[in-house]
Amino acid sequence: MFWAIASSIVGIMMAIAMIFIRLRASKKPASVRKILLPPLFMSTGAFMFLFPMFQISWRQVAEALLVGMVFSILLIKTTKFEIKDKSIYLIPSKIFVVILFGLLLLRIVLKIIIGQSISVGETSGMFFLLAFGMIITWRLSMVYKFKRIKKQL
Repeated sequence: MFWAIASSIVGIMMAIAMIFIRLRASKKPASVRKILLPPLFMSTGAFMFLFPMFQISWRQVAEALLVGMVFSILLIKTTKFEIKDKSIYLIPSKIFVVILFGLLLLRIVLKIIIGQSISVGETSGMFFLLAFGMIITWRLSMVYKFKRIKKQL
């Protein structure tokens, strides 16, 4: 139970940091590199699967990635770009904060429910993949939107 609470607190702190980073990023022009770097950096977390404690079945991998992709729909729908001064900027969405904390709350509830039937390591592995599935889907859609709007320049 300690690890579930500790990881939830870390998740909340990361969500708050994400809000500030996103607000700051919206003041600078966007680029494909800036869009794709966060999932690239996050992908290093997959090294956790080298340790038996975190290894999960292929079915669990598929489930976690699929749920992450479904969760990304809200982020995709609220992510928009605009052209200003011959550059492309990410438009800060007022609902982003609500969506981010809503998804975080949903993840915490799911983690508590799932954590009762599988180990902490497996839960950690599944929720890493859920988050990765969510961010990679969201960011790839951002690249698509970015390239589409870049054609207008």
